[in-house]
Amino acid sequence: MAEAKPAMRKPVFTKVDQLRPGTSGHTLTVKVVSSKMVMQKGRPDGPQVRQTRIAECMIGDETGIIVFTARNEQVDLMKPDTIVILRNAKIDMFKGSMRLAVDKWGRIEVTETEPADFAVKEDNNLSLVEYELVNVAEE
Repeated sequence: MAEAKPAMRKPVFTKVDQLRPGTSGHTLTVKVVSSKMVMQKGRPDGPQVRQTRIAECMIGDETGIIVFTARNEQVDLMKPDTIVILRNAKIDMFKGSMRLAVDKWGRIEVTETEPADFAVKEDNNLSLVEYELVNVAEE
């Protein structure tokens, strides 16, 4: 008796201005505005040299922009003016502001076929909004 495999869900695409602190599982189509290497260091680990690279990229869509933290191989994909699809992205908090990141459970896809059919709204930077962690005492 063959069991029917459940059909895969269609991804729900999120816009940049819908991102909130502490959330994850986002799928976004964004354009890379700029990319800046912030850390690059090599560490001899036996026969191969492991290199850690971290770049901060400004990415956005027609609703706003946010800082994306690219790590290691992700740095090569995040070139300016590239349209990328971020799958299973999460929001990290860094010094009170939001950063978008894709960890080992997510994926970055560069789309060569789709031209940028949107203009990036650069005057709505979500990474400039500062958040404060407030503990609510329950009575």
